[in-house]
Amino acid sequence: MRAVRDSIAKDMTLIQSPAWKALSSHFDESKQQHMLDLFAADPKRFDKFSIQHGNLLLDYSKNRITEKTMPLLMSLARQCNVESWRDQLFSGEKINATEGRSVLHVALRNRSNSPIMSDGEDVMPAVNAELDKMRGFSERVRSGEWKGLSGKAITDIVNIGIGGSDLGPDMVCSALKPYASDALNVHFVSSVDAMQISQTLSQLDVETTLFIIASKTFTTQETLTNANTARAWFLEQASTTEADIAKHFVAVSTNTDAVSAFGIDTDNMFRFWDWVGGRYSLWSAVGLSIILYIGMDNYEQLLAGAHDMDQHFKTAELEQNIPVIMAMLGVWYTNFFEAESQAILPYDHNLNLLPMYLEQADMESNGKSVKRDGSAVSYSTGPIVWGAEGINGQHAFYQLLHQGTRVIPADFIASVQSQTDNQHHADILASNFLAQTEALMRGRSLEETQAVLDGLDISKEEAEMRLPHMYFEGNQPTNSIVMDKLTPYNLGSIVAAYEHKIFVQGVIWDVNSYDQWGVELGKQLAKNVLQEIESGEDKFEHDSSTNGLLSWFRQHR
Repeated sequence: MRAVRDSIAKDMTLIQSPAWKALSSHFDESKQQHMLDLFAADPKRFDKFSIQHGNLLLDYSKNRITEKTMPLLMSLARQCNVESWRDQLFSGEKINATEGRSVLHVALRNRSNSPIMSDGEDVMPAVNAELDKMRGFSERVRSGEWKGLSGKAITDIVNIGIGGSDLGPDMVCSALKPYASDALNVHFVSSVDAMQISQTLSQLDVETTLFIIASKTFTTQETLTNANTARAWFLEQASTTEADIAKHFVAVSTNTDAVSAFGIDTDNMFRFWDWVGGRYSLWSAVGLSIILYIGMDNYEQLLAGAHDMDQHFKTAELEQNIPVIMAMLGVWYTNFFEAESQAILPYDHNLNLLPMYLEQADMESNGKSVKRDGSAVSYSTGPIVWGAEGINGQHAFYQLLHQGTRVIPADFIASVQSQTDNQHHADILASNFLAQTEALMRGRSLEETQAVLDGLDISKEEAEMRLPHMYFEGNQPTNSIVMDKLTPYNLGSIVAAYEHKIFVQGVIWDVNSYDQWGVELGKQLAKNVLQEIESGEDKFEHDSSTNGLLSWFRQHR
């Protein structure tokens, strides 16, 4: 498999390949086509360009594609050996070459329990043992069997982590709030800005709070700073002792010595493995806050939904494969339409954190300018991912989507059934979801705009003045991702679909989607700068801007 892929890399660059050249020619022929005309010419366009898997529907008919486009995109996917890279992912090969690691978050949700190998060892027994340990712990906390220092049950969970140890669990807990225990509140602390931890601690009762410190190495600066602040707050209370830490702090880590030194009982340390990337860690013990909040049964449904999408991605033909279709459409816009960003627009309030979660998942994965072999890319890679709750975005940034100068592909995500019994609200939400994708596709012609103006009680001169401002071209691409209801199972499926989409795009662009060296330099420099901020020295050896800013901070701190 690797030999085939390597031979392609040596023989040609991506943009010199036959499939790429065929797409370029097709783009030149079709780039001026309007989707409204394509819909008018083909009444069955929705049937041809939509796919359902389980409870999920992907409608990709409102994209700037024809029946010729998708086969050409799938030809590119096959030329780049997406299928063989997919096999390497699931078989535990070390596709994270720069770190010499397998990429096996799929093992964490492998509900079939079939063997998954890493370094010649089946990882599933260890994965299952950790799941069993989390089930037992969560059931003791949720039932009230686990007692705090004064014999009271836990009422508040505080997850202290950052990056993947925060964004994933926070997003899932927000999305699945209707499934949560009424007896437990969950809080997330990630920022090293003291305001966040201070505001969180001010709400808590020391006797009924459980802290989860989530750090693989137990050395992450932001996490350990917040953890030590929480520990100091805990010990400042008149009723607490060092021995009580073990009743109110647990850890998700691999560093047994550091966890023990903190005062946490290592029996209450939950582990994960180096083949779990941070941005994929909600499926691991980092998901402990999720389990405590919604219960292990619901968490296993989350895993089951992800596993179902894993199997779909692993076995479905590329033409009928939801993650592959999403990925190749993204390549189409990024590399041929020169789209710079991708909008994520959920029409479900409980999914309001999904755009932020996917920002990390995508941009930390494919924000690369170097190929796997170390050479520079000669084409665009990962897009800028952004978004917000769709119904709010309509009153904030949709003006740019409708009448701006950029092509911005957008994913509209909705659930049909509301979590409440207020059907009128749900119908308004659905009507906006449907109307916005239609408006972005069809636009409003000059004739239609003129007809609107003719119906207004304004002068002819004012109507002529308004005409170009009220007209918009449309032809803006969208995917509609619809589920029957936002359940743990369906959420797992959607998140896994995006993970695999990102993987496929990384294969096409020939980048390693599983390292993140770009974040390291700033961290290293920050350690030195911190010493300079807190020292008494006045001479700094940086550029003039950094020196000036350092002096400003020193003078005003």
